[in-house]
Amino acid sequence: MEQSAVVIVKLQEWAALYGLRIIAAVLIFVVGRWIARFLTNMIEKLMKKRCVEATLVSFVGHLLYTVLLIVIIIAALNQLGVQTTSFIAIIGAAGLAIGLALQGSLANFAAGILIIIFHPFKAGDYIEGAGTAGVVESVQMFTTQMKTPDNRTIIVPNAKLTSDNIVNYSIKEDRRLDLVFGVSYADDLQKVRDVINRVLSRESRILPEPAPMVGILELADSSVNFAVRPWVKGGDYWPVRFDLIENMKKAFDAEGISIPFPQTDVHLHKEEEK
Repeated sequence: MEQSAVVIVKLQEWAALYGLRIIAAVLIFVVGRWIARFLTNMIEKLMKKRCVEATLVSFVGHLLYTVLLIVIIIAALNQLGVQTTSFIAIIGAAGLAIGLALQGSLANFAAGILIIIFHPFKAGDYIEGAGTAGVVESVQMFTTQMKTPDNRTIIVPNAKLTSDNIVNYSIKEDRRLDLVFGVSYADDLQKVRDVINRVLSRESRILPEPAPMVGILELADSSVNFAVRPWVKGGDYWPVRFDLIENMKKAFDAEGISIPFPQTDVHLHKEEEK
């Protein structure tokens, strides 16, 4: 009986000493886990609203939840009296080693996060960057996948995109065509201007505002160059460009306006025999 009483007393002392700590640790773990899940879901919803790639949303969500869970477990163990300094040191050393081994991958991942935050482009945009150009198909964890106009797939590391200039041709609704047409010095400049304006007026895809600009760009070596700058919808850029160049050539031919081109004159001199 005396031995049983001693055991009961010991249990009571242990419960008094560690009971509150255990309850506090359990509460920290349960509540912390709920908060981690809540924050993760909120971040995932925010990323989905920004039309971020589903793979990247899932990866970021799992990474954030894992990091928060590790912090919660360390806090719970610390509440129980476990010395967590060594755990933190081990985790830090492991993180440093992994970071050094995966410098390039981590740089690409960080660049992907920057793309998500600042949103310089989205899927479907035609962009130019990192020495290439194409339509963005998807923004993934470490790379951005693009499709060129001739249907080639280009996979560009995110770090290369964010470290260079990015030209987004789709972010604005309207685009300006920059065309140059050279005519002979012998042609009537007012007549040339009238023919150009007539061709422009027949193209229904050209926007009335801003009005097309037609002016003499330069007096070149063998031609007078006219700058022709109409505005069109982004989706009509290339069709209108091709049609305008063709129609302008036809109109110049019909009006007798010449388009100079480089020529080489060869003169043969016959030397008489003495």
